[in-house]
Amino acid sequence: MKNKKIRGAWIIPNLFCYLMFIGISTFIVLNAEGLEEISRLNTWVFAMIILFLVSIFSSYRIWEWIKEGRI
Repeated sequence: MKNKKIRGAWIIPNLFCYLMFIGISTFIVLNAEGLEEISRLNTWVFAMIILFLVSIFSSYRIWEWIKEGRI
C-alpha cells in the first residue's frame, strides 16, 4: 500500500459522508410528516440525494486513484 496516510485522508471523510447520508435519511423518515407540514420535505430529500451522489462519486474517484496507484 502506497501512502496509507493519504489514503486514509480521503477514505475517512468519504465514510463520514455515508454516515451523514444514513443520518439524514433517518431524520427524514422519522420527521416526514412534520417536514411536509412546513413544506421542507422536498428540500431535505433533494439534499439527501445530492449527498448520496457526492458520496458515490467520491468513492468511485478514490477507487480509481487506488487502481492507478496514485494513493
